[in-house]
Amino acid sequence: ASDVYKRQDLSYGGNNKDRMKFRLAETYLLLAEARLMQNNAQEMVLVIDFGGQYNQLIARRVRESGVYCEIVSYKHSLEAIKAKNPKGIIFTGGPNSAYLEDSPTIDPEIYTWGVPVLGICYGSQLMMHMLGGHVCVAPEREYGKTVVDLDTTSPMFAGLSEKNVCWMSHNDYIETAAPGFKIVASTPNCPVAAAEDAARKLYCVQFHPEVLHTENGTKMLSNFVYNVCGCAGTWKMDSFVEQTVAELKERIGDGKVLCALSGGVDSSVCAAMLAKAIGKQLTCVFVDHGLLRKNEREEVCAVFGEGGQFDINFICVDARERFYSKLAGVTAPEGKRKIIGEEFIRVFEEEAKKIGAVDYLAQGTIYPDVVESGLGGESATIKSHHNVGGLPDFVDFKEIVEPLRDLFKDEVRQSGRELGLPENLVARQPFPGPGLAIRIIGDVTPEKVAIVQDADAIYREEVDKLPMSERPSQYFAALTNMRSVGVMGDERTYDYAIALRAVTTTDFMTAEVTMLPPATITTAANRIVNEVKHINRVLFDYTTKPPATIEFE
Repeated sequence: ASDVYKRQDLSYGGNNKDRMKFRLAETYLLLAEARLMQNNAQEMVLVIDFGGQYNQLIARRVRESGVYCEIVSYKHSLEAIKAKNPKGIIFTGGPNSAYLEDSPTIDPEIYTWGVPVLGICYGSQLMMHMLGGHVCVAPEREYGKTVVDLDTTSPMFAGLSEKNVCWMSHNDYIETAAPGFKIVASTPNCPVAAAEDAARKLYCVQFHPEVLHTENGTKMLSNFVYNVCGCAGTWKMDSFVEQTVAELKERIGDGKVLCALSGGVDSSVCAAMLAKAIGKQLTCVFVDHGLLRKNEREEVCAVFGEGGQFDINFICVDARERFYSKLAGVTAPEGKRKIIGEEFIRVFEEEAKKIGAVDYLAQGTIYPDVVESGLGGESATIKSHHNVGGLPDFVDFKEIVEPLRDLFKDEVRQSGRELGLPENLVARQPFPGPGLAIRIIGDVTPEKVAIVQDADAIYREEVDKLPMSERPSQYFAALTNMRSVGVMGDERTYDYAIALRAVTTTDFMTAEVTMLPPATITTAANRIVNEVKHINRVLFDYTTKPPATIEFE
């Protein structure tokens, strides 16, 4: 058909037989092109959020399986959900009871599409309730690690042992499965720990396969993605980087871009991606807001400034006094974030005017920023990010460019490697955009900033003496607003307490406390008390995420 099409002269009428061959060839080519476009389209599994605390973690585990995944609220219309053409759908957990009238629900038409659906915790109870099962208050609440008996003939549990430790967290339970469903997992207290209707491709699990506490949980989600949804697993960072660079070139054209560069991983990868796409059309502005880690300004300028490894336009702005003035007397973490976010934008606007017309503002927003700011799903706002929820109402730019908006932290790091960034930059400690302002409980002053900078530098210096394999994912010092009595040099003191934090995580959605060697903590504590003025007590934060956040604010 292609040969016939190529030989055909469009201006040549020909006989009926020739015209029929031409039309037939044209039809074959159009069909082939449509099929190719469909095959090349990015396959997606969609997470529908009903308010679960692990919504991001579900999406992260699916991406780990090589399949792209996004999160949307249950309030999305069916038309909007169908338009995304998902290969599979996952319902999250949530705090509600599925049988109450005011609880979150969804149009039951979604079960008739033939698209595989997996319900998790509340999502499983909602599916059972809507399809004729019975959900009620559990006689005995289950919480934590529980041994679950699995039917390994189910495609969800293929390749697993018949007994598996899973993470339970529920007050309600499925007493009776809906008609057409086969029970494929149970515990002594939970008769329907998992069920499936293979004909309709509907699956549900009462436990949480997405958390690390569930043995083989990632394998279970992978089984759903591949065995049930039939995904091919085409989500790879190298293709993402290549595609995003091409999209940036097309979107920006010959426009000028101003990039908010903090020197952290996210903004650095953002800048490198834009540099590859548009070169000298990019101007990176680094703002020293007086809330950086010790010596960080000098380090950032050495990497990105004149003589550094990037061929970009680089501007360093000293705005320390400006930010201190705006933050004077502000104690609420959200208030600090919004003030810093707005002042950042004002500084960028001023710099943009100095360098001439600027069409776009680029930011290193990543997916957790979006979701935690209440924009990506249904979960409540956890915190405002200065590059998402903290933006002021008026921004003097044509558009905002956020090339990393769909990526989790470890995916950002991998993108950096694909872009050729040095490992010491890609793997550096995360640092929040609002800086040390949110690691200071209470009001922010230059004196408090200096205390945190010195204590944090000592702590990181001691931890960095450990082998790489023993270092936490994130570790820092924070200044509490607590003052207490101490004795130093036979004199009574009344000074601040510093809190040390160290956590291990892969996705920064959940985090475990890192049990550092006692000698490391003791040495750091002794040095801080002896070398940092106005500190007479050192505390260690043993709280996981959840219930805490990774930051200390």
